[in-house]
Amino acid sequence: MKHRIVVLGAGYAGVYVAGNLTRRLSPADTEITVVNAEPDFVERLRLHQFAAGHEIEAQKLADVFAGTGIRLRVARVTAVDPERQVVAVADADGGGDLGYDTLVYTLGSHGDDGGVPGVAEHAFDVAARPSALRLRERLDSLSRRGEGGSVLVVGDGLTGIETATEIAEARPGLSVTLIARGELGARLSAGARGHLRRACDRLGVTVLEHTSVEAVEATRVLCADGTALASDATVWTAGFAVSPIAAASGLEVTENGRIVVDRTMRSVSHPNVYAAGDSAHAIGDNGRPLPMSCASAGFTGGQAIHAIVGRLIGRKIAKTKLVYSYNHISLGRRDGILQMVDDEGQAKPTYVGGRTAARVKAGILKVSLWANAHPTFGVPKRRRRLAAVPYVSAAKALA
Repeated sequence: MKHRIVVLGAGYAGVYVAGNLTRRLSPADTEITVVNAEPDFVERLRLHQFAAGHEIEAQKLADVFAGTGIRLRVARVTAVDPERQVVAVADADGGGDLGYDTLVYTLGSHGDDGGVPGVAEHAFDVAARPSALRLRERLDSLSRRGEGGSVLVVGDGLTGIETATEIAEARPGLSVTLIARGELGARLSAGARGHLRRACDRLGVTVLEHTSVEAVEATRVLCADGTALASDATVWTAGFAVSPIAAASGLEVTENGRIVVDRTMRSVSHPNVYAAGDSAHAIGDNGRPLPMSCASAGFTGGQAIHAIVGRLIGRKIAKTKLVYSYNHISLGRRDGILQMVDDEGQAKPTYVGGRTAARVKAGILKVSLWANAHPTFGVPKRRRRLAAVPYVSAAKALA
């Protein structure tokens, strides 16, 4: 019986891991299945652009995995049972159970309403393609109205900054306000903060600092100081959360539900489960948890690949770098900020801004998309046979 590897999620980390594993491990010994709720690969890093009105074609996962030997199951993961080594899925045909010998958990993250009343009912977000599409349609309706409209973006993290500036540039007829809980760009260097403020001024983005939102209604936002701000479209970018599936499964997780892993991305509670990307609570080389980001997905995914292959073929596991070196922020299509950070995660004094930073960010996005569209490119063609590893029969797994 072949060793069954099941990858949950086909985002940046999932596609990367599955593509590498299929070229490194012999198909005579292994079968790899990827489970994803949508049939398309979602460029999450560009969803704010999509919402603003730019055309971004969605790649079909069937095309991405064509010719790789990877099995694609378009279904929603509903539960994981690590004791029985089974994943429960739901799809148009009713779903079922998938047994596994090695599980790679890369379900990523989604927008977090933080328990603020009204966010789920009235706010938009850019954490997933369907929600970004709803925002795009709302902005289209405001633009067609010809009377302008007010857009409030709540949250001044990287997603909030990119969303506010993108909408302001793409739709100059709308009034855009960015609401920051503290100082705008507090985690940036002084020079980068100044660049960010100038960009907001140039694009006409109104910035409200030291403002906390307590509730979201259909046509306004209520602030902690009693202020009510009119809004035709409220965009919530004030945080991200992971799926509760890992916590419900009995895997060891952090308070916020991320899977606790060792240096090789292996679950500390269940040795045949690995996690990568936003789902993993991984400690970087600086001793701090890696942030949720595309860069972290690459580093944790790479380490998981080395660990899985090494253990299955009986070789020493190579350790990859687990670092976070910079933040890239796009400020519309022609401006941006590249902020380097030190080993403590603090901003270094120097930064790169303007068109150069925008070109670098665009280049990274282009390379990332191409790499995910060609998941086996550049991977060694020699496929390793498995060493003696424990197998679990399908009958036992589903018993």
